[in-house]
Amino acid sequence: MRIAVNAIFLQKEKLEGYGWFVQEVFSRLTKRFPEHEFVFVFDREFDPSFVFEKNCTAIVVKPAARHVLAFKYWYDISAASIVKKLNIDCWVQPYGFCSLTTKVPQLLMVHDIAFKHFPKQVAWHQQYYYRWGTPKFLQKAEQVLTVSEFSKKDILAHYPIDADKISVAYGAARSNFVPIKWTDKVATKIAYSGGLEYFLFIGGIHPRKNLLQLLKAFSLFKKWQKSNMKLLVAGRLAWQYEDLVEKLKTYKYRNDVVMLNYVSDEELAKITASAYALVYPSLFEGFGLPILEAMQSGTPVICSNVSSMPETASEAALFADPNDPDALAKQMMALYKDETLRNQLIDSGLQRAAEFSWEKTADQVWNAILKTVK
Repeated sequence: MRIAVNAIFLQKEKLEGYGWFVQEVFSRLTKRFPEHEFVFVFDREFDPSFVFEKNCTAIVVKPAARHVLAFKYWYDISAASIVKKLNIDCWVQPYGFCSLTTKVPQLLMVHDIAFKHFPKQVAWHQQYYYRWGTPKFLQKAEQVLTVSEFSKKDILAHYPIDADKISVAYGAARSNFVPIKWTDKVATKIAYSGGLEYFLFIGGIHPRKNLLQLLKAFSLFKKWQKSNMKLLVAGRLAWQYEDLVEKLKTYKYRNDVVMLNYVSDEELAKITASAYALVYPSLFEGFGLPILEAMQSGTPVICSNVSSMPETASEAALFADPNDPDALAKQMMALYKDETLRNQLIDSGLQRAAEFSWEKTADQVWNAILKTVK
């Protein structure tokens, strides 16, 4: 079997949710199935490290697909033409879009439909493309994958497609997110927080990640506790971040907030394992991978009580309404004042993270590929 994989989000040192998922799954599948050929289709020059095995080849199809018109051309004309010539049996589309012109069976992955719930947080032209294209993509694809039961139900609630066409492939924490030695924690704190304890936020800086409400909660925590605790923010400036940047300039506790921007995966793993707790107040997630990565690192988690996050964290986290900074702050206080609770969350988090693995995810993706080519 010859399998094409849309690889446009495999970018060295710029991997985020989509890219990590593709790397973790297909580095395993290419090794597990040497009798099959995998063709990675990039839209720009790629790093050779993404050619995982001998049965894996990579091609570049231009133009770069980074805006609406380029999406349409790349998926429906340039990439579709190449895939046809290569006699592909299955074309894996991991980013929510697929080709509407190809006759090659496609496996479409839709991580979430956040654009339905937060339309103002997406640029108008992207919103138009999502709304116009998503129902067509879901109909066109032979099979659809998503990352949680919540997302599956959400898709089915908004689009008239057969439930049997959608399956779930959970993500998992990456292997380098593990507890670290006390001395390494101390060194990490010295490097990033002046040697002080810190709450950690991970994610791209845009409205859905809800960092403004976390800043309000952090203010309440500092007011109530009079603590020297820091707040570290690990994530790139993504979109609609200007309001946050302006408010930070006059934020009362600005000196206690450390903006790290994008950090390497190696450093992020150390920062996560050294945190007092991860605070993840996102308004909406299809899965919420940082939750599991913190748990696997031995770091307690406070997260939102909405969308998929209760499904991901189960009973191993503290939950709060993401629109209520007082509720978030109270959970931060509870964790800070109760070391027994914190230790319980560390233990239950490690157990919860162990229930997920990329090997299981790869199994689920492979089963969906087999259904796609039937």
